[in-house]
Amino acid sequence: MRTCTLFLIAAVSGLALAACSPQAQSDAAAAASDAQKALTEQVDSLKSQLASAATVADMTAPHADAGPAVYFVNLKDGDTVSSPFRVVFGVYGKGVAPAGTEKENTGHHHLLIDTELTDEEMKFAIPNDETHKHFGGGQTETVLTLPPGQHTLQLDFGDKDHNQFSPPVMSKKITVTVQ
Repeated sequence: MRTCTLFLIAAVSGLALAACSPQAQSDAAAAASDAQKALTEQVDSLKSQLASAATVADMTAPHADAGPAVYFVNLKDGDTVSSPFRVVFGVYGKGVAPAGTEKENTGHHHLLIDTELTDEEMKFAIPNDETHKHFGGGQTETVLTLPPGQHTLQLDFGDKDHNQFSPPVMSKKITVTVQ
């Protein structure tokens, strides 16, 4: 705000001097141009800050659905990342525990990379391979190394035996571009 005020004072002073000489007119025009550029930069910065705040608010807003869900904490659909990159898993409505833990309402994360589970696969334990990553130790994040290009990611939350809950607890599939 102080910067804007100083620019406005400089612009007004310059305009008052404009009546005096051609040099004063040139200086006034330059001051007005500088003030306009500075103001535009501040407006753009504020717009960016508001957009970031709105994104955080959307990510942390209470969910209308009280049921369990998994989600990506640090990634969203359409993000561009550099490999290797960090993926943080979130869950609400369930607790995280290592595979095999006999505790009600707990499970662990699985990460599906460039794949999806078919209806048939949903009936059995989730496979463990390059496109179906298991985090049976109760991990809530990982670092992925993927080749450049577009990749899909989806979280799945499995029970103590790597099976689906009923109903399944899966995130929306997102697409990220790896540079």
